[in-house]
Amino acid sequence: MKPAWNGQYQSFNEALKYMLDRQSGREKSIYTPWPKFNDAITDGLEWNTLTVIGGRPGSGKTLIKDQIIRESFVLNPEQDYRVLEFQFEMVGRTSALREFSSITGKTYKELCSAGTKLLTSDFNKCHMYAKDRVKSPVDIISTPMTVNQMREQVDMYMDEHKGQKTIITLDHSILVKRAPYQNNRLDMLFELGEFFTEVKRKYPCMFICLSQLNRNIDNPDRAQDGKYGNYVLESDIFGSDAMLQHADTLIGINRPAKQKIRYYGPDRFIIEDDKTLVLHFLKARNGDTRMSFFRAKFEQMQIAEMDTPPQQQRR
Repeated sequence: MKPAWNGQYQSFNEALKYMLDRQSGREKSIYTPWPKFNDAITDGLEWNTLTVIGGRPGSGKTLIKDQIIRESFVLNPEQDYRVLEFQFEMVGRTSALREFSSITGKTYKELCSAGTKLLTSDFNKCHMYAKDRVKSPVDIISTPMTVNQMREQVDMYMDEHKGQKTIITLDHSILVKRAPYQNNRLDMLFELGEFFTEVKRKYPCMFICLSQLNRNIDNPDRAQDGKYGNYVLESDIFGSDAMLQHADTLIGINRPAKQKIRYYGPDRFIIEDDKTLVLHFLKARNGDTRMSFFRAKFEQMQIAEMDTPPQQQRR
């Protein structure tokens, strides 16, 4: 066995080189479509990091992940990378239809219902988009598997593509299969966190992992208008003890109208409708924590940053 230790000078040298590479533009983050989002996490998503996005069903977490991937190749044309998606929640056809909805501005029903006339121009737009989109190096694994099976797939994938930079996504964490030796989901999540850390140290990659919130967020006391309890907390992330120590960035999404919250948080931001999303940057190892407001177009599968926060209730 070879010695496993290195002098600390190696870490300092690596840090100095990384600083110079970042300053010169030789090393870049992956920009997302949202400037405030990028600013909160050091100019976008950094390589060799894990970003965990937690939210209740219907909060928009898959929408955010899909939009990051969909627009990343346009926003980062000078970077050479691939995408590997562990997509255990929906079939590939559904994912593709969500993209068609986004680029046409048509709802799923408008695209697929026999009772709705689909314009030839919209179909052609989808067809041309698909022809162009398949040129993007995105691969999807839709068969649920254990952490060990995921590890095997990543090793094979990185070997086949000669260690090319890769964005790896997981939608979502609790859909990973439990191995026979794991007693519960928490055991699986601890192993999943160790897998993330192992792989991001071993390969030039980054992870985006979607997670559920636990039911603490649904406590009636936390749904009262104008309370700190409206905010998503680290402890609200399902299996937070297992995931928090491995995550470089932790984002909690809230959709206040689903909890019938009219005035959000102690600043009493006015929530006009169910299209307002609040992103809480709970942990940003290389950035800072903050709160940011978004507007969602769920029918068109898009979200946009709000230029200014919602108005506050006058007291």
